[in-house]
Amino acid sequence: MKIRTLSALALTALLQAMPLPVLAQEPAGAYLAARQARVVGDFAAAAQYYAQALAQDPSNPAMLENATIAYLALGQLDRAVAVARKIEADGLRSQVAQVALLANQASKAEWEGLLSRLQDKRGAGDLADGLIAAWAYLGKGDMTEALARFDAVAEERGLRSFALYQKALALASVGDFEGADEVFAGDEDGPVQATRRGVMAWAQVLSQLGEYERALGLIDDTFGGDPDPEITSLRAKIEADETVPFDVVSGPKDGVAEVFFSLARALMQEANDEFVLLYARAAEAIRPSHVDAVITVAELLEDMEQHDLAIAAYKKVPRDHPSYHVAELGRAEVLRRADKPDAAAEVLDQLAQTYPDLANVHVAAGDLHRSQEDYAAAVEAYDRAVTLLEERDNPQWFVHYARAISHERLDHWPEAEADFRRALELNPDHPQVLNYLGYSMVEKHINLDEALGMIERAVAAQPNSGYIVDSLGWVYYRLGRYDEAIVQMERAAELMPTDPVVNDHLGDVLWAVGRKGEARFQWRRALSLHESEPSPDLDADRVRRKLEVGLDQVLEEEGAEPLRAVNAVPANN
Repeated sequence: MKIRTLSALALTALLQAMPLPVLAQEPAGAYLAARQARVVGDFAAAAQYYAQALAQDPSNPAMLENATIAYLALGQLDRAVAVARKIEADGLRSQVAQVALLANQASKAEWEGLLSRLQDKRGAGDLADGLIAAWAYLGKGDMTEALARFDAVAEERGLRSFALYQKALALASVGDFEGADEVFAGDEDGPVQATRRGVMAWAQVLSQLGEYERALGLIDDTFGGDPDPEITSLRAKIEADETVPFDVVSGPKDGVAEVFFSLARALMQEANDEFVLLYARAAEAIRPSHVDAVITVAELLEDMEQHDLAIAAYKKVPRDHPSYHVAELGRAEVLRRADKPDAAAEVLDQLAQTYPDLANVHVAAGDLHRSQEDYAAAVEAYDRAVTLLEERDNPQWFVHYARAISHERLDHWPEAEADFRRALELNPDHPQVLNYLGYSMVEKHINLDEALGMIERAVAAQPNSGYIVDSLGWVYYRLGRYDEAIVQMERAAELMPTDPVVNDHLGDVLWAVGRKGEARFQWRRALSLHESEPSPDLDADRVRRKLEVGLDQVLEEEGAEPLRAVNAVPANN
């Protein structure tokens, strides 16, 4: 009873210290506002509203757990722990609360208390608890029991590689590099944890053993000939026969952080972003210098469209860290998504000055300029990227594809076509490239038979892509094969009913087969959709002219070839 009272007092003191939004004082109002903030992923607002509601109803189980989630998602471990302690004092079970309490104990190296919590089944879940216990035993100095715990988890189905990776890190953290290498090499099971971070850890271990050739082979086999700056720096040190310090994990606290981080990365494709974010935040709370965890937090917040929080997370990465460019590229992308293109361009400009030889910085700049329809600047940025990639014998199809689009928009057709065809050399039969090149040739009335073949292959690869099906219908129309065109255009309109260009194209095909009333309906619909959400690809004035005088007259005015004759249709059309 005494513990319960102290927990309630601590929670009340925390809540009273927080700034609260102006809102009606009823708990229901604050609770509903908090729930709505949670739905849209606004953790800052959710935390404030839950705090207000809990000040009036401090034992509400749902609000306690949701407040813990909000605080942990914000990276405010101290506040999450205060609420989690209240949950525990009230005798409630909450995995989220346990994550916060475990992270707190690990960050303070409270190994006895952490083990007691796990023994009482008050852990973070089966995936994490065994590994956390192993690191806690190492924290107590009991390496024998720690290794036994790692081996026990390794016997569980689906967890072997994961547990052996943690075991290798533990061995390396105490200087047993031979043992770590043996586990990493995996004589029985094959190499362990072939992630970027795992390969870096193994390379550091090999350098400690003087196995420089093996380390170089590992890096080259994994990352190829154009690695990022951090890998490049590691490789250069090893190539110079330098013994690289093992710093992936320096002790038990880092080990627990690595468990949470590794789980977050493993669950990114399995669980929702909010759940994964809690594990990533736990890793960051235990080890604030864990840059990979910080970047993972930022990426998750970016995916959740929490732009301000994502920007703040990316900005935590120190300028002198090898992953600084990764964080700045992420920050630039978030700024673009937040409709701040000028700020994004400033970030990328500074990056280009700091990392002039990093191709993906110039690719990102090109993508930004292209999204802003500044195609000349996009081409200039892509040019630098292509040059750098060619120098490293590492051409990338997407860069040529993106530059081709920019050239096409500038009406630089020879350059655009060359880039489209180069993209296809590098990635044959890619449906988006086939479609864009094929459609462009159709619009220019050139190579129509080749264009048809390209678009048919694209449709075969992506039969439910409205854009590609529209292209197929359009090339049939250009070839005068109206009966085939109408089938494809109607299918495209089913797939993309609100796209003004698709509706405009359908109108033209309907006119060509004599269904003129339906054609006018589609043209009017195209204009209506365009007014609601303007499309840069729709020539609205041309559509209005078609409504006024018909497609045949418009084609004559443009000096284009007339439509071929079709059978008469009933007069009411």
